[in-house]
Amino acid sequence: MITGLAHRLTGTRALLKVSLHQDARNIAPWVVLISALSASSILAYVWVFPHPGERAQLSMAIGANPALSLVFGPPRDLMTADGFNAWRAGQLGAFFAGLMAILIVVRNSRAEEDSGRAELIASGVIARESRLAVAVAMAMSASLALGVVCFGLTVICGGGMSATLVLAGTFAASGLVFAGVGAIAAQLGADSRAASTLAIAVLGVGYVVRGYVGSSGAPAWADWLTPFGWFDRTRPAGDNNAWPLLLAVVVAVLLVAVGFWLQARRDFGQGMLAQRPGPSGAGVARTVWGLAWKLHAGTLVSWLIAFAALGLLLGNLADSAADLVEANPVVAAILAAGATPSDLSFVFLATILQVIAIVAAAMGVQVILRVHAEEVNDRVEPLLAGSLSRSAYLASNVVVALVGTALALLVAGLCLGLVAHAQDDTIAAGDVIAQAVVMTPAVWLLVGVAVAAVGAAPSARLVAWLAVVATFGITLLGPTFRLPDWALDISPLRHAPIVVLADPEWVGLAVVGAIATLLLAVGFVGFRRRDVD
Repeated sequence: MITGLAHRLTGTRALLKVSLHQDARNIAPWVVLISALSASSILAYVWVFPHPGERAQLSMAIGANPALSLVFGPPRDLMTADGFNAWRAGQLGAFFAGLMAILIVVRNSRAEEDSGRAELIASGVIARESRLAVAVAMAMSASLALGVVCFGLTVICGGGMSATLVLAGTFAASGLVFAGVGAIAAQLGADSRAASTLAIAVLGVGYVVRGYVGSSGAPAWADWLTPFGWFDRTRPAGDNNAWPLLLAVVVAVLLVAVGFWLQARRDFGQGMLAQRPGPSGAGVARTVWGLAWKLHAGTLVSWLIAFAALGLLLGNLADSAADLVEANPVVAAILAAGATPSDLSFVFLATILQVIAIVAAAMGVQVILRVHAEEVNDRVEPLLAGSLSRSAYLASNVVVALVGTALALLVAGLCLGLVAHAQDDTIAAGDVIAQAVVMTPAVWLLVGVAVAAVGAAPSARLVAWLAVVATFGITLLGPTFRLPDWALDISPLRHAPIVVLADPEWVGLAVVGAIATLLLAVGFVGFRRRDVD
């Protein structure tokens, strides 16, 4: 049996060594940044909230915003640095660890098949199972390295040994579980892009379900519905219960085993969910505008369904906001200053829409970055060799990104508003939809960053994702860390007014729109002047 297993993994050790050497530059930033998320939480907490009174105010302020629980998980102990770290970095770090593992597995398995490199390597002395074994081993090695680096760095910055060990363990466990998810998706997807989309969709659904369960007052057993619920059960800086991590390890092993079982039953270079044959005629793809739509249609439809589901699901949290209005002393003080419960419930929904807007921006960035992917794969130059102008080609994709993000916000706002109104009749569905609409220019600004990067300087395209991440951090955590107004103003979402207020401010939104227009212009001018590929 041992001899047979060794035969099926022939060449794995040598291939693993080479693959780790080649992919180290892609893996290291994930390990460093996720570890820095934890370490910076300890440092920031001590620096910004040195006194017990300030920590008590922080605890009440975070408790007054259930939208933060939706994203970061329920806060349990914000009076200590370790408790704050467990809240701020726990769920978010586990999410990014899972994303890291998925990308590693798909990149080193299906992407290698799509590129033809896997077939070249397979012509040597290497077993069929070795490619997937190497991809999974790399993801698991990266996950374990993340746990070790995160533990060491956080402890050096002042984190407690036990709490940090459990927290770092959740990051490593998340990587292990979603390495298994990636292994299965790599067998199901028709190509690497489809495999990544499928695995990341599972990751995203799990994260959203965990957020809903934690914010809606669901029964305790609901925590076990997703891996993120298991990780929350570890209670770093509280119970420090490591037993749920064993469940994660067992599930990871089972998922990887299923991945190998599926691999043995699919054709090399093909997914078990095969692509449909293309149409006999060009159809809508006869024009560049139709081609852009056809290229992105599947992605956009999937995203729009996801946004509708988000709106329907999160609209049910309007009741949670109403309960909080009655119970939280911070909210009571705000009410005493003249605000109404319906105003505060609407502000809560506006915060949810900010989160949805950031996700919509990620969708728009994904669409624009595909322009560069098509260029690198030599599919743009043949189009431009004819009468098609560069500006028309880029415009076709930019329009899809801008219209798609606007539709995403509209769909999410409509579903969120209808459900919230059904839960609390003091909230008008039309106001929620209007709030979603006024956030559109801010999303377009982030899409404009991607257009400017891809059009003028493709080597700097990572700045598009950095802009989305920075907006996320500043919008949701900036007020918590008492950032100055000039720093908070960097987030374009800060300039979207609350439409139900008596005198909303529109000047900032106009400025955001002007900056978005300027970024789009930079992208078009740069794309027209630079060399293709």
